[in-house]
Amino acid sequence: MTKRITLLGSTGSIGTQSLDVIRAQGYEVFGLAANRNADLLLRQIKEFSPKAVAVVDPAAAQRVKSELEGFSHPPVLLEGAKGLAELTAMPGADILLNAVVGIAGLAPTLAAIESGKDLALANKESLVTGGALVTEAVRRKGVHLLPVDSEHSAIFQCLQDPHSAKRLTKILLTASGGPFFGKTKEELANVTAADALHHPNWSMGSKITIDSATLMNKGLELIEAVWLFGLPPEKVQIVVQRQSIIHSMVQFADHSVLAQLGVPDMRIPIQYALTWPDRVAGPAPELDFTTLGTLTFDVADEKTFRCLAAAKQAIALGGLVPTAVNGANEKAVALFLAGKIGFLDIGRMAEAAVERFADARGAYSVEDVFECDAQARRMVEELTC
Repeated sequence: MTKRITLLGSTGSIGTQSLDVIRAQGYEVFGLAANRNADLLLRQIKEFSPKAVAVVDPAAAQRVKSELEGFSHPPVLLEGAKGLAELTAMPGADILLNAVVGIAGLAPTLAAIESGKDLALANKESLVTGGALVTEAVRRKGVHLLPVDSEHSAIFQCLQDPHSAKRLTKILLTASGGPFFGKTKEELANVTAADALHHPNWSMGSKITIDSATLMNKGLELIEAVWLFGLPPEKVQIVVQRQSIIHSMVQFADHSVLAQLGVPDMRIPIQYALTWPDRVAGPAPELDFTTLGTLTFDVADEKTFRCLAAAKQAIALGGLVPTAVNGANEKAVALFLAGKIGFLDIGRMAEAAVERFADARGAYSVEDVFECDAQARRMVEELTC
């Protein structure tokens, strides 16, 4: 059956791989949204002929607007954050895939749910910063929330038997360990952005790749898992699986463990989110066990990689503390990529956010989330000066 997809973040790593899946399945693209990569977005418009397009960056929006004047049947062009929200809520799509990076993805997530669309979620920050708001909206609107992150997709796939799912006792969330696994603090003191951007297994955008190097990505995924699957944080164990073949595991009351395996290719979890509950042939290669070799397991070093420890502390405290940690991390990663702070400073900022916002617990609104995020970013700027 043909599905109509609205894809947010279409020019990013997850976005382009999502279009690989959409192309392979013959799905219709209803809407596309991008930030500033006008050239790639224009090529996507030519190939997929969406009904509507949103461009957040003003200069990129003007470039797209100018080029669309030469199209015989141009899509509706929406501009800025307001345009992104309008596209998200627009009727016509069966499912919305949110591949926006960072807290900027929270508002579209909530808008998609409120519009009654099923949501394929690749934006983990929606649940990290607004988990209570998102899960309540999903419950109230009765839509499906389908995880796209490879680890959460693996857990989701392992829980498709509803009888076994009721006996879930533990999640084993796997991590590659990133490019610096086994390094000491002394060895990490002078690493550069170029060093951190060389991930051993996955091809991702720069922000997520840095998060993988600091293990913040795994901390954010732990928080996401708590909201998605309803287990307390102490029941989510981080296991380093260097080869990124086992994408995560679940343990049940009888201590049996189920795992989902596959090549490290994001098109597998993307496709499962779009085709669920069906499984169909897709563009990702199969896993060849005869050439696989050894699968290894290890413990994540929270003493060296302080971002992971900070994320654990944040979800244990609850409320807006995860929002603060995420905001501090987003700002610190941007400063690190700009060469303004060191690699280890990212963890220091995350820990400072936990300490500064430890009392920000309890219920919160969307406005509270964005105010807390802004305060955490200002804190990082103050500590950097």
